[in-house]
Amino acid sequence: MSIVNFDFKPYFLPVICFGKEKKLTFFSFWYNIVNDMQTRLTNGYFSVFTSNTLAGSGNQFVFASDGKEIKTGRILYKIFSGGKYGYSFLFSNITDGTYADGAVSAKNRACPEWTMHRLRVGKCRFVPEGVNPEKLTVSDGEFSSDITVTDLKEVTFEGKRSKVVGSGEIFATDTIELSFEKDEYLCLEITFSGTVIPYHEESLLPSFVKGESGWVYSRKTPVASMIGCDRKVKGRIVFFGDSITQGIGTPFNSYRHWNALFAEKLGDDFSYWNLGLGFGRAEDAASGGAWFEKAKNCDYCFVCFGVNDLLQGRSKQAIMRDLRHIYKNLTASGVNVVMQTVPPFDYPEELRSAWAEINDFIKTDLACGNVFDVVPILMESEKRPFNARFGGHPNENGCRIWAERLYLESKDIFRK
Repeated sequence: MSIVNFDFKPYFLPVICFGKEKKLTFFSFWYNIVNDMQTRLTNGYFSVFTSNTLAGSGNQFVFASDGKEIKTGRILYKIFSGGKYGYSFLFSNITDGTYADGAVSAKNRACPEWTMHRLRVGKCRFVPEGVNPEKLTVSDGEFSSDITVTDLKEVTFEGKRSKVVGSGEIFATDTIELSFEKDEYLCLEITFSGTVIPYHEESLLPSFVKGESGWVYSRKTPVASMIGCDRKVKGRIVFFGDSITQGIGTPFNSYRHWNALFAEKLGDDFSYWNLGLGFGRAEDAASGGAWFEKAKNCDYCFVCFGVNDLLQGRSKQAIMRDLRHIYKNLTASGVNVVMQTVPPFDYPEELRSAWAEINDFIKTDLACGNVFDVVPILMESEKRPFNARFGGHPNENGCRIWAERLYLESKDIFRK
């Protein structure tokens, strides 16, 4: 199912791995596609499928290859709600946010054409948590290892085994019926080739690439935007933010980030899509690109942005404008929005007053009916609220308290 193909910008990537630096330049036709994209997504994929994992995953960065070598990667996602459902996996060939200072990879960049030669899906009953992923061993069912993948099945694209992914294309697989128990792992095995591939550099998920001696831990493999299934739910909840929302600060593959713990408390009457992305900015989200379009396809959205905007030197006025834009556009799409304040992050002295003013704006001037203030939970002390008690990226203790307080203060929203 090819949902839509659009380009915001051609991609210019400095490549040093080919012996000398050169630029890869990719051009495509511009056309007004955002409204068309929204219509197709709403009337197509999102009218049937909803997320069935609490993992944070998205197109954060890109990696380069010579375009000739065919590689195979595996990523494992913990399943939230068990049962037999029709699954379809959503992919995007567009970068969602700006990585670091944006020198190499920025928001809304359409990556060039690449090929998915084969896609298989399997299952795994257990994956170790909080360990060094480089030491994990991976095998198929006939061998014993730390991660044993079984029941691998072919996944197709409009009946075909392979797919040429167009520049800037958003697409989904054909539906495949799968059965999982809660907390089992779904394994996506992707065989691919291309010159520039989007991926998630700061992923906390178990991901591996097959080498000559077997599976080796590596993040450099394409990631699914959604592990979609046709489970019927009372409402679809999105968590929209940066690395703090993604879950950085908690152990590898632990699913102890604040929104995962919140979801477990609220229960499986709802579905949850973690659109948290490392280095993500309010500026990225407000730009109206593919990342924001995904976030609009829900019933409830928890928004938490601002840390990276401050750290990258953006003005408080610009950040406030972007937060207002995010809130207004989500609300205009019929989404029930909960705005969260900008968390403490051990800010340097020159940023502290701007941080405090932005949070005052969120709590008062934004005129949002639902605001959750994270500062009292995460701050070091009343005298130093800008410092982070549980770390700039909250650890599992900070995330546990965040989830508990958020659940108590917001649970009534979902009873309406």
